Amino acid sequence: MRAIVGVDVGGTFTDVALIAGGRLVTAKVATTAGDRAVGVIEGVRLALERAGLDPGDVAHFGHGTTVATNAMLERRGARTAYVATRGFADVPALGRQARPHLYRPEIAPPAPLAEVTAEVDERMGPEGILEWLDPRSVAAAARRLRRERVEAAAVCLLHAYADPAHERAVAEGLRRALPDVHVVASHEVADEFREFERASTTIADAYLGPVAGRYLRRLAATAQDEGLPAPAVMQSNGGVCDLEEAAAHPARLLLSGPAGGVAAVVAAGIRDAISFDMGGTSTDVCLIRGGVAGRSAERRVGGLPLRLPQLDIHTVGAGGGSIAWLDSGGALRVGPHSAGADPGPACYGRGGERPTVTDANLILGRLDPDVPLPGGLRLDAAAARAAMAQVAGPFADARAAGEGVVAVANAEMVRAIGVVSVEQGHDPRDLELVAFGGAGPLHACEVAESLGMRAVVVPAASGVLSALGIAAGERRRSAVGSVMAPLDRFLGRLPDLPRAPRGGSVEVECELRYRGQAHELTVGLRPPSTLARRFHARHRERYGFDSPDAEIEVTSVRTSVVAPGARYELERAKRVPPVRGPASVPLEGATLWVAGGWTARRGPDGAWRVTR
Repeated sequence: MRAIVGVDVGGTFTDVALIAGGRLVTAKVATTAGDRAVGVIEGVRLALERAGLDPGDVAHFGHGTTVATNAMLERRGARTAYVATRGFADVPALGRQARPHLYRPEIAPPAPLAEVTAEVDERMGPEGILEWLDPRSVAAAARRLRRERVEAAAVCLLHAYADPAHERAVAEGLRRALPDVHVVASHEVADEFREFERASTTIADAYLGPVAGRYLRRLAATAQDEGLPAPAVMQSNGGVCDLEEAAAHPARLLLSGPAGGVAAVVAAGIRDAISFDMGGTSTDVCLIRGGVAGRSAERRVGGLPLRLPQLDIHTVGAGGGSIAWLDSGGALRVGPHSAGADPGPACYGRGGERPTVTDANLILGRLDPDVPLPGGLRLDAAAARAAMAQVAGPFADARAAGEGVVAVANAEMVRAIGVVSVEQGHDPRDLELVAFGGAGPLHACEVAESLGMRAVVVPAASGVLSALGIAAGERRRSAVGSVMAPLDRFLGRLPDLPRAPRGGSVEVECELRYRGQAHELTVGLRPPSTLARRFHARHRERYGFDSPDAEIEVTSVRTSVVAPGARYELERAKRVPPVRGPASVPLEGATLWVAGGWTARRGPDGAWRVTR
């Protein structure tokens, strides 16, 4: 029997989904912070044991990882150099000259990731070469990088998006001179205009390369020793790629885990919804319209912009392990710090002493202390109440404090959903809330009620849904190319498109703007004859107005070659009577809290639909 396996490494738990012969087997183990590969293999072993299978039965092994995200946020990447056109090495430090907070001038922008800079003599303009590259300056840059003992180098020359000849020559020269240094050129990872964003993305990719590469190759070796196939890695764009490709450009993995959950929701055929993935450390939300997940070309991680194709996922630091605390004014706050997997929430009984969202749910009776967690762990209600006493001062008792903790966490998640819906012109009352992750179904009814949403969907295997999406994830290779031309001229000379793989497709999107604007909107190319009309409509939806008589510019074209993932069909679920709230429903790897006034019904596909 051939099986497919997906593994999602979270901040608290590592989730495994295994499908074989229509049967879904799940496993959830504590994330091993010291070496995440250990927890990955431990979880796969457990899932195989439960399925009665051997490692040799696994045909596909998908993996979602937080290693790149953690290294970026915690500044644990490689010692990195930035190589630029002479006179422009300060671009990463200068940035856009914008304050992180308009009315808080004491907060400085994040420091650049690159610790070393070097310059080369050359000058490329948007129309071609202005000054030829001097090879002696490349040799001098290599000597400087060798002296500084850098592990990675980011090469970003002026206008390399228009002509990468000089940049390619510099990167090749550095690779020959410094074979042990991980070298990335901007045209390889972010081939479009806007120098600061292009530089920031290239530096991040180089900065993460050695760390992510070591982890992924160690995981591949461990998997091989275990008899498992080489892992395919989930990218931020919602598709998987080969391990070596992921190691070469790890900046594409910054949404690796959350993207798997969104991919699973879309694959389930859900048309108009907001995906709501609440784990132990954070909550990730994404808008889905017409069965298509929202996509974006840029996001900030650790305060730094990254221009990469990605799902439009918004993340907040509110999860089951998020720590509750009182600020200097006595106000109750939740997160962004988390108790993590070790020691975890106080109720885990592993030495945690700080109150968390999980402790609050246990005190409120939404979690059953008699139902063990993964690994046989039983929740300790007394420890949860003792921890909650730390923030109970403004409240009548520990239960009231728990209600406050849940309310604050819910408010943070409501704001996150507003970012991907209301702020983009979409009314959440017209959408369903698809809840998953270990804690998502616990909070979904109250979050939906705050937003006026009338239906919550909790998919089968919601506790490990991201792992399921990773297991069956499509293969997706994305690329971007600069255009910078009026729409009429672009349509008259459409670029050649790659051929679709067997059973797959080619997706093409254009970045469009009115002439003179400094921001773009993404609109699908097909059909080209309606591109202008669809851009006007999208602009009106997003900003409340459009300018039908204004000239439209195409700044870049984004292309994705998509090959289908593994196909599967799960066994039908047994019928069960409806559950009327308030009530808790234990699920595989999660718990559904049906709030008062709501009713939950399970369908034949195993998914619960909760309505009011």
